[in-house]
Amino acid sequence: MFIQVYSPTHLEGQFELDKTTFNKGFVQTYTDEYGFTLRKYTEILAGYSGNIRLTGPGDAETLWSDHVIDCLYSLPFLPGKGEVIDVGTGGGFPGIVWAICRPDLNVFLLDSVRKKCTALKDIAKELSLSNITVIWSRSEDYAATEKESFDVACARALSDTGTLAEYLAPLVRTGGIVLAFKGPRVHEELAHLKNKWQIIGLDDPSIYPYVINEKKHFIVRWNKNKPCSSRFPRRPGVAERKPWWR
Repeated sequence: MFIQVYSPTHLEGQFELDKTTFNKGFVQTYTDEYGFTLRKYTEILAGYSGNIRLTGPGDAETLWSDHVIDCLYSLPFLPGKGEVIDVGTGGGFPGIVWAICRPDLNVFLLDSVRKKCTALKDIAKELSLSNITVIWSRSEDYAATEKESFDVACARALSDTGTLAEYLAPLVRTGGIVLAFKGPRVHEELAHLKNKWQIIGLDDPSIYPYVINEKKHFIVRWNKNKPCSSRFPRRPGVAERKPWWR
């Protein structure tokens, strides 16, 4: 597997990313230390293939190379302690990877599909992960009752960047961060949102590119620098119909 990491250029705020660690094989460090449990996770997840669609391709090796390795790149952004939430978690990416590699964090997995949540509880139990809480809910409904409760909120392959940020921002307390895993269209998705992020309490995004198997990936990070207004979260479905930036 060919992995290349490009140095981040914009670092600020409460959560600091160590560029030396980012550039010198931290992915290998985590796979060396937690590889057995991470591999077991992919095997368990592969066993659900054909029964419940928790993620895309179902074989364990593809889950490892396309999903686990990708999720490991977000680990340096996590706080030293606290509560983090993975929204639209599906099969548990990145949340279960976080829970395995950071047993000192409380990891919340949120999904709107009940069958997925039941499966995630079973997977967490089989992996003996006591730091996981699974929530069956829409993100907007959960944010309405648990507004600004988390140090980090993240989503992977969930929606366009602007809509995704609206889902995540109300969940994060001031001083926390929002993370999004994105593909090659990230710059296009961000272009029309310039200078508007304060509307949802975020600063301008920082983009961290990296390469896995010759494919470029991106993590987008925002600092939450002020509380969301009472306008957010909005009712389920409104974010897609009425973009907040227009």
